[in-house]
Amino acid sequence: MTDATREWILAERPRGEPSLDCFDLRERDRPEPDPGELLVRVRYLSVDPYMRGRMRDAESYAEPWGVGDALEGGVVGEVVASDDDRYEPGDLVTGNGTWADHALLDADDVAPVDPSVADPPAYLGVLGMPGRTAYFGLLEVGEPKPGDTVVVSGAAGAVGSVVGQIATLNGCRVVGFAGTDEKTHWLVDDLGFDAAINYRTTDDYGTALAEAAPDGVDVYFDNVGGPITDAVFRELTLDARVAVCGQIAHYNAEETPTGPRKLPLLIAPRARVQGLLVSDYASRFDEALGRLSGWVADGEIEHRETVVEGLENAPEAFLGLFSGDNVGKQVVRVSGSS
Repeated sequence: MTDATREWILAERPRGEPSLDCFDLRERDRPEPDPGELLVRVRYLSVDPYMRGRMRDAESYAEPWGVGDALEGGVVGEVVASDDDRYEPGDLVTGNGTWADHALLDADDVAPVDPSVADPPAYLGVLGMPGRTAYFGLLEVGEPKPGDTVVVSGAAGAVGSVVGQIATLNGCRVVGFAGTDEKTHWLVDDLGFDAAINYRTTDDYGTALAEAAPDGVDVYFDNVGGPITDAVFRELTLDARVAVCGQIAHYNAEETPTGPRKLPLLIAPRARVQGLLVSDYASRFDEALGRLSGWVADGEIEHRETVVEGLENAPEAFLGLFSGDNVGKQVVRVSGSS
């Protein structure tokens, strides 16, 4: 190994949809771990829609990146140097690092990666933050009951694909929205969804939803917002629950779009709408990992990762999230990793 490493930084703040000009790949000295830190050689890094919010100079639940700051996200890496007795070189771990060849991780905040349970990229998806988001968002916010109809937008993504499968395990009828026929077939044929709607080829979301969910919508897990959510709100049943996880349809908007007013649609069904931050459940992350690992090991939950090759292509992988390039979790395999 050399004493240098590559690292992506935020070069400029985007206006509207980000472009490659917003990113800059720089070389820097390889860092050394301080007490309680691990230096890892990054094998895989995660790109996620929430990162778009961190590119804005605005207060949010995730601290914004400054121009010139290293970009951060979930990583799976091999420990190269450790200043913590719990880990030694060669260990595989996952935690929050940077878009880089090498990253420093806080030893208190990492978790071991067990390749016998699932391949390492899964620890950034079904066994990582997206899986935990699906687990707590559906079970704690959505509160599904056997026989409920659960509708998921962004259903073929990292979170939505797990939400639908957990709903199926809980005896629910599951309907997903996704953007290609390949994705809708994957949802129904492989993941066990009862129905899936291609929102790009469907002219009337309301009619399509009424056919797929004839008894209405008891639980809506919203990753998208926009016209799909407008249609779902018209089909909410009495005491329906809506878990608002993401609004990717609006993340690149310069002005907040105004569509049909939704609040009157909540009155008659007495529906509950609740936002979701997975960090609120941090004290229960081990519970989620245990159950998700069991479902994966038993074949009850399937997962897929779309792997983009090379650290140099991380910005393209991130931008691909907004055009629906990924099926399942979008990750980057850093050059030279195996």
